[in-house]
Amino acid sequence: MTGGSLARAVAHDRRPDPASGASARRYVNQWVEAEAIGAERVPAFVLILKTRGCYWADQKGCSMCGYAKDTLGRSATPEELREQTERALSRYRGEPYVKVYTSGSFLDDREVDPESRRRFVAAFSGRARRLLFETLPEFATREAVAPLAASFDGELEVALGLETTDPTILARYVHKNAPPRDYLDAGDRLRAQGLRTKAYLLLKPPYLTERESIADVVRSVGEAAPHFDALSVNPVHIQNGTVVEWLYHRGRYRPPWLWSVVAALLRGAECRGTSRLVSFPTAGGRPRGPHNCGRCDAGVLAAIEEASLTQEFAPLRSLDCACRAEWAEAGRLEALGVEA
Repeated sequence: MTGGSLARAVAHDRRPDPASGASARRYVNQWVEAEAIGAERVPAFVLILKTRGCYWADQKGCSMCGYAKDTLGRSATPEELREQTERALSRYRGEPYVKVYTSGSFLDDREVDPESRRRFVAAFSGRARRLLFETLPEFATREAVAPLAASFDGELEVALGLETTDPTILARYVHKNAPPRDYLDAGDRLRAQGLRTKAYLLLKPPYLTERESIADVVRSVGEAAPHFDALSVNPVHIQNGTVVEWLYHRGRYRPPWLWSVVAALLRGAECRGTSRLVSFPTAGGRPRGPHNCGRCDAGVLAAIEEASLTQEFAPLRSLDCACRAEWAEAGRLEALGVEA
């Protein structure tokens, strides 16, 4: 099965059936996590709204993304979005950083209608200092963001899933619907309107070796930094119903080592310019997430988080474990084309 046909088959399998009204009134998930605004550590209120999800997931989808399973399978009504927002507000405790996700694009009218977007942002105005949402570049227009900027008296931050600045990797391995240039241009447009911008960079998409994926992230950091205020290195974790999971179950994919995250941050810090560089690995230390040997995972993850919050990366150089030699040897064998 070719990569394209595999992606289309997986996309078809992960489409959810249309949800009931009761389900549509409940958001997917909510939690609080550590973040930073400048040099200040702050708690961040994170919310995943239940919407129709990313339109691209219905057509082909990205090779590592299984978030379509957490969607409605149809568009949410303004009333359903209002109730989800009210439920979320009942759990909000004044965290200065708010992040809202939709398993797709917050600026896509099919996921969140314009008035529901404006109402959501306005609900946190005067309470949160920064509010982040995610979108694909085609929706990052002045018409979409201007009403939001007018409704929020803090900083708006727009995140874009750039993943890589290599057009071949992005199209053939990640299966994105737009080239890197579209993401970089969107970052420039948003910054010109006074918004903050953040790009997600993917560590170890399928078909890349560990060494190749580190080099790809480092190059992408240097090329994306002039267009974004923050860059987040996101090591792949294996989500259900994805191309990556299909490969994983057949022994053809291993989630990245945490040592690779460390290497990407250390090298990326040298070419990030004035952009913040962070990594908060999802499912870190688990078999289906980025992990080392199991003995050192918790310590390495804590060091990665600390470096991300403080922007002090030098302490990462002192990390060590016996498995670091195993990681280095696996990388050497990959470079020689030999299976470890």
